[in-house]
Amino acid sequence: MSVRPDLHQHYVRACQNLGQPENPFIALVLQEADKNDKIRWTKGITLKIAGNNHREPVQRVADDHLQVLTSVLHSTVFVTGLDLRWNVLTDDGAKHMATFLQENSTLQYLNLMFNDIGTSGAELIARALHKNETLVYLRMTGNKIGNEGGMFFASMLQINSTLEKLDLGDSDIGTQCLIAIATVLTQNKSVKAINLNRPLLYSQEEETTVHIALMLKNNSSLVELHLRKHEMKNFGVERLCEALYENSSLRYLDLSCNKITCDGVKFLAELLKRNQTLEILDLHANRIEDDGAIYLREALALYNRSLRALSVVSNNISGKGLVALSDAMKTNMELSYIYIWGNKFDEATCMAFSELIQTGRLKPNCTDVEPYEVDGRVHLAELSHGLQKHYYWTPNYGEETNKAANASLEIAAISEYL
Repeated sequence: MSVRPDLHQHYVRACQNLGQPENPFIALVLQEADKNDKIRWTKGITLKIAGNNHREPVQRVADDHLQVLTSVLHSTVFVTGLDLRWNVLTDDGAKHMATFLQENSTLQYLNLMFNDIGTSGAELIARALHKNETLVYLRMTGNKIGNEGGMFFASMLQINSTLEKLDLGDSDIGTQCLIAIATVLTQNKSVKAINLNRPLLYSQEEETTVHIALMLKNNSSLVELHLRKHEMKNFGVERLCEALYENSSLRYLDLSCNKITCDGVKFLAELLKRNQTLEILDLHANRIEDDGAIYLREALALYNRSLRALSVVSNNISGKGLVALSDAMKTNMELSYIYIWGNKFDEATCMAFSELIQTGRLKPNCTDVEPYEVDGRVHLAELSHGLQKHYYWTPNYGEETNKAANASLEIAAISEYL
C-alpha cells in the first residue's frame, strides 16, 4: 500500500533548498490537504489557493512561491486540480507553470484567472500544452494576454487533443484570434466548452460572429459557448441561428450583454421551434422588449421542449412581455429556470410570477425573484440566483438541482473545482 505524501513537509524542505521564505497561505492549504482521508487521496484532490479568500487575510501567491509549489507537486500524483486565481503571478510565474505542465501527468484542472500573465506567459503555457496530455480544463480569464497571446492558444488547439474546456474571457483577444479559434474548432473534436467573452473588437461588420457561425455548422462536439460583450446585433444573431439549424451538440449559448433587439430574438424564436438541443439561453442585458418576449413565448409554449433555462434580465421588458413568458411556463413543463430581474414589473407581472411560485410550477431557487405582499398588493423582490452568478461557466441553478443541471451539460466533473 502506498503511503500518502506529506505535502507540507515537502514544501518546508523545498523552501529551504531554494532559499525562499514560506508563504503562510500555501503552507496552510497543504496542511489541510495532508489531513484528507485516504479515499480522497485515491480519487485526487484540488488545492484551492485562491488569492481572494474572504474568510481570512492571505498572502497572495507570487512567482517565487509558485516555483517552490510546482517543485513540491512535481512528483505528487494525488493533486489533480490547482486553483490559483486572483493572485499576483506574472510571465515569470507562467514560466514555472509551463515547465510543470510539460512534466506533470496528473493535473486535470488549472485555474489562473485574474493574475497578471501577459503575452509571453500565454505563449509559454500554450506551448507546454502541445506536449501535455492530461489537462482537461484551463481558465485564463482576466489575464491580459492580448490578441497575440490568444493566437498561441489557437495554435495549441491544432495539436492538443486532451483539453475540453478553455476560458479566454476578458483577456483582450481580438478579431484575428477569434477567427483563428473559430477556424481551428471546425476540426478540433475535443473542446466541449469555450469562453470568448469581451474581446476587443473595432469593426461593426460582425465578421467574427460570421466565422463562429461557420464553425458551429461544422462542429459536432462543442456543448457550451460564451459570446458575452461581442457587440453582436441582429445580423450576427441571424447568422448564428442559421448555423444552429444544422448543429445538434450545442446546449448552452450565452449571448448576454450584446445589442440584440426584438428582431434578433425573432430569429432565435424560429430556431427554438426547430432546435431540440439547446438547454440554456442567456440573453441578459440586451434589449428584446415586449415583442421579443412574445416571440419567445410562442416558441416555448407551442414548439420547444428542450430549453430548461432562460435569462432575460435587464431587457426593457414590461408587464405584457413578462406575463407572456409566465404563460409559456404553464404549458411548457421543461422550462424550469427563468431569470427576469431588471425589467419593468407591473401588478400583472407580480401576480403572474407569484402564482407560478406558490403553485410550485417555479421553484424558489430556480428564479431571481421572490413575491411579498404589502397592503394587499403583491410585489417581487430580487434574489441572488442567476446564470453565471460567480462568473463560472456552469449556471448557478440552486443547491438541489445544480448537480443535475451540470450533468446535463456533460461537465459535472468540474463542479468540485468551483
